Amino acid sequence: MEAHVILLALIQGFTEFLPISSSAHLILPSVLLGWRDQGMAFDVAVHLGSLLAVLHYFRKEVVTLTLAWSRSLRGKGHNAESRLAWSIVLATIPACVVGALFGGIIADYLRSGWVIATATVVFGLLLWGADKLARLHKNEYQTGWRGALLLGCAQALALIPGTSRSGITLTAGLMLGMTREAAARFSFLMSIPIIFLAGSHQATGLIGSSLAMPWPAIGLGVVVSFSSALACIHLFLALLNRIGVMPFVLYRLGLGAVLFWVMARQL
Repeated sequence: MEAHVILLALIQGFTEFLPISSSAHLILPSVLLGWRDQGMAFDVAVHLGSLLAVLHYFRKEVVTLTLAWSRSLRGKGHNAESRLAWSIVLATIPACVVGALFGGIIADYLRSGWVIATATVVFGLLLWGADKLARLHKNEYQTGWRGALLLGCAQALALIPGTSRSGITLTAGLMLGMTREAAARFSFLMSIPIIFLAGSHQATGLIGSSLAMPWPAIGLGVVVSFSSALACIHLFLALLNRIGVMPFVLYRLGLGAVLFWVMARQL
């Protein structure tokens, strides 16, 4: 059991913030190794680890943005930080609306291996195209409300399994003319409220349930997910401008091919 927990938490932590789709990776252990689903409590645990990692990495930015946003709410004026904070709030709305209206349909009909494999390939190619055409001159403070809304709609698309939240928001940022690092930083910052809200929704479903909580597995999942996600964020931002997105695109194409092969063998 510990090996399952460690591997799945590592997968979640590393793939949550890379543009390679966590859902595409999490389907592989169950399909190839026959591992059963660890349950909602474990899912909440690994997402909590990812959330703590991004909060820790961007702790200074989070404090600055929160204070600036709070001042703007009290009518004390706007600055670059408050505008960025409001952009993140605006970018969170589309995924919340789509999740509330269509979350059940997505869970029932779009979690198949075929959908995940197709989305892995299609949105990987879209990332490649956006990077090839990118102008790469804006930073995250130049998003504007229209850009924030587009990034939010892109994040909503990530509800389709296999899309990759990080990948599709990075794609949208590049389309808006943002530098790779700026698009990635905005993507990480906008992940904070959406991971928190999604985790809170899942945790609410556990409240009052009669299920026994596997606390050792939950604790291990949080620690491993936090550690791997923190390392992933650091390495990704350090290497992105140097290596570009092509390695991730090629990886997605290879992963999609493996998933198609696995699905075809099950026919």
